[in-house]
Amino acid sequence: MNDDWWGARLDQPPTGRLRVYSLGFLRQSRIRRVLGHAGLNVSTGWPGTGDRVGVWGQRPVSARGKWVAGRTGAPLLTLEDGFLRSVYPGALGDPPLSLVLDDLGIYFDASTPSRLETILEEETCSTTDLHRARAGMAMLRAARLSKYAPPVPPQEIAPGFVLVVDQTAGDASIAGAGAGTNTFRRMLDAARAENPDKMIVIKTHPDVLAGKKTGCLDGVALRPNERKWHDPVNPWDLLEKADSVHTVSSLMGYEAILAGCRVRTFGASFYAGWGLSEDEIEIPRRTRRLSREDLFTGCHLRYPLYYDPIHDRLCRFEDTVRQLSAMVAHETPEADCKGEVFHQVRLWKRASMRRFRPRRTPVTFSDDLSHAADKTKASKRHLWIWASKVPTATLADLNAKGLSAGFVEDGFLRSVGLGAELTHAASLVFDRSGIYFDPATPSDLETLITAATNGAADLSRAKALRHAIVAARVTKYNVGKPAQTIRPEGQRVILVPGQVEDDASILRGCGDVRTNLGLLEATRAANPDAYLIYKPHPDVEAGLRAGNVPETDLHRLTDEIVRSQSAVDLIEAADAVWTLTSLMGFEALLRGKPVTCLGTPFYAGWGLTEDLGPPCPRRAARPGLDALVWAALIAYPRYVDPVTGLACPAEAIVERLASGKATPRAAGLSKLQGWFASQSWLWRR
Repeated sequence: MNDDWWGARLDQPPTGRLRVYSLGFLRQSRIRRVLGHAGLNVSTGWPGTGDRVGVWGQRPVSARGKWVAGRTGAPLLTLEDGFLRSVYPGALGDPPLSLVLDDLGIYFDASTPSRLETILEEETCSTTDLHRARAGMAMLRAARLSKYAPPVPPQEIAPGFVLVVDQTAGDASIAGAGAGTNTFRRMLDAARAENPDKMIVIKTHPDVLAGKKTGCLDGVALRPNERKWHDPVNPWDLLEKADSVHTVSSLMGYEAILAGCRVRTFGASFYAGWGLSEDEIEIPRRTRRLSREDLFTGCHLRYPLYYDPIHDRLCRFEDTVRQLSAMVAHETPEADCKGEVFHQVRLWKRASMRRFRPRRTPVTFSDDLSHAADKTKASKRHLWIWASKVPTATLADLNAKGLSAGFVEDGFLRSVGLGAELTHAASLVFDRSGIYFDPATPSDLETLITAATNGAADLSRAKALRHAIVAARVTKYNVGKPAQTIRPEGQRVILVPGQVEDDASILRGCGDVRTNLGLLEATRAANPDAYLIYKPHPDVEAGLRAGNVPETDLHRLTDEIVRSQSAVDLIEAADAVWTLTSLMGFEALLRGKPVTCLGTPFYAGWGLTEDLGPPCPRRAARPGLDALVWAALIAYPRYVDPVTGLACPAEAIVERLASGKATPRAAGLSKLQGWFASQSWLWRR
């Protein structure tokens, strides 16, 4: 829940019922859910004692509720979207992640005070608030988040222009700011007069680009040094290159202040009058002079309610930034992509695979690589190949032929249960360069680790995630019984995890030592007095995969053999881990254990492990453990919540895995769903 619960700010805290007179409240379950968590039960009917009347913004339909409130004396509560809402606008079906509830007015109508204005005028910020505000502004900028965050590619924009922000004609925030259509012409004239030698860029509103509304500056004749920006663009791409920003009441004016731009306002917007902009309209009520941190604290940290759709609860601003960032990454299509073709994805995985791709991207499946490649090239689609099924060199060959291709594989926080049990994955990685388990070529993960330009916020988040994983005792598969190992006194305990010897990570990531027997022999030779615990791989034990070690060798080389025990218990009981390429080595690093690698897994070669396998000269960077965690568990994978089906951040998956809610599907149902996913032609035109 928000640190500053909205009810504590109201003159009359909520008492239970919010009477509404608009079908929008009844149709939108997300809004009712958020209000319910805030203590308000949405219903129709005449207000009784203690009830409130709810209206949405300044829409014409809100007049009904205002009339009822005036007639009965019931307190009026005005609702609107918050400043960090969703990937796409509500008109396209995206429900909000934040709401503002205002018992005095509404933030965009300066004709009367609003609760936001009162917060900004009367409430001071503590040192903690200011630190949180600075971190919050940095989070928004780094994640490129705005009220709406449509996934658009970064734009190459020459710096040094003047940005003039257009809005839709008739928007309530224009009249609320004491402005009109003529104000926009006056704003443009002022920009021209003040900047005769600079490029002037007029930013068209997205609803105008979609053909749904008209802009206030439609039809204006452009001069040679002027252009209208019609292309979809992330607001930060423009704000970071603009010399100044001219606005009437657009939210981009507020975001421009956060970006450090010079801002000229021509309407009484909610961010004007606080000493952070050059204002054409004076607002005598606003007497304080605020810092950017003060403004951000009021607008983003104290005024809105934030909602966590994964856990169905109110949450903090920072949680919503992570949730929305995950949603944006999930919805970002490949460049110039008309659809996607998946190759070598097993039938039972296909239904869940579709959940990991952008909603607007058509997806098909093919088991024949030539057919998949032809389909990709003919329809300008992107080809994704299940990485362990095809040699890495094939990817380079396909890209050399002009195809857009990449690899897909399970992530490192996967499920409760093995893939062999048909357990759907909660995370996947989509790699355009290579794949993490093949050190022969670069991968997107390797690039992320090499860059190692993480700020304090990224590293702090990675550290918190690492601690959460350790505390929750989470691993990739989260299987196994509690270990019964008794730690011997006076001996160093080394855990040696066995692997499937024909696993792609061994075939592509190992040198001379590439068998479980070879691993045990090398470990024993280097540690003759240690207590060796060997954990065979479950698929090898079941006789399903290669990697069996003869019993005589096991008894000769090891002190204890464990089979179904929990990986976490074994790692915690050990002083060190020796491995070929097992993910248990990475999981041991998370828990502060020394790790020796005889192969070259993704976590080797960075100075965090003792490396006895083939060297990888590309891995010259020396990131810290938290930088590795950020790359491998936050930036590289995509996560889908197994309960809600929504894209989510890594932290949410850790909670799901710890609770055991990432559960397997029945095999028959999964295969049937996979077949339907393969037959998308039945319902797609």
